[in-house]
Amino acid sequence: MSSAHLFQQTDKQSVRTLWISDVHLGTRDCKAEYLASFLKRYHADTLYLVGDIIDGWRLRSGVYWPQAHTNVIRRLLTMSKRGTTVIYVTGNHDEFLRRYSALMLGNIHLVDEAEHVTADGRRLLVIHGDQFDVVTRCHRWLAFLGDSAYGFTLILNRWLNHWRERWGYGYWSLSAFLKYKVKTAVNFISDFEQAISRECLRRGFNGVVCGHIHHAEIRRIGEVEYLNCGDWVESCTALIEHWDGTIELYRLAEEQAFPIRQGAELANVVETAA
Repeated sequence: MSSAHLFQQTDKQSVRTLWISDVHLGTRDCKAEYLASFLKRYHADTLYLVGDIIDGWRLRSGVYWPQAHTNVIRRLLTMSKRGTTVIYVTGNHDEFLRRYSALMLGNIHLVDEAEHVTADGRRLLVIHGDQFDVVTRCHRWLAFLGDSAYGFTLILNRWLNHWRERWGYGYWSLSAFLKYKVKTAVNFISDFEQAISRECLRRGFNGVVCGHIHHAEIRRIGEVEYLNCGDWVESCTALIEHWDGTIELYRLAEEQAFPIRQGAELANVVETAA
């Protein structure tokens, strides 16, 4: 049994909204099993797919599509069939879909951006965010070069977590860790956040939900509420809106660590009692 199945719950939790981004189906580093397990646990009124769900860049150089990736698509279709409105916001890796923007297939809507109003009335711009990445927008060749280097770190990440799982440890992202340590990466993330927040403020939104940089976060930038979904390649994260309008950041690593902490605390209690 894979570790993804260990955290699957049988009872579905009803939530108002889910946001996921940067799944990159069609790549070896997509954590499709974890994502399918996560989606099975929720019934949502609305599900936003905030770009880069399918990786068209990688599929052009060769097809990689295991059953786990098909299972994610089937799960999304099942959610739509059962009443969830699925809004697919296009990104740069699935930009081939942008020519079909405004397409509606039943409960599935394809758009380049969307507006979401929370239960407590906040207006949020929902956009992938590649429009605010100067490298992607103005230096496309450099973006592809960076994508190749990034792919190498993901290969290292894959092998690292293979051995961590064999030794009983939870998921941990090497590539995400490097983002916090490399100054240029930190500066790039900060520039991206500032640029997208300024645009959000200019257009009169209370906040923005985005993806693109694979860096999940909820924080305020001036008057703007900045919410980034993260990804399902490195950090395995999502945003969840509850019925009162509060939005929380889900992290797979924190969920995996919780039962381990509980077990350690229980062991300490038993040892103390003995």
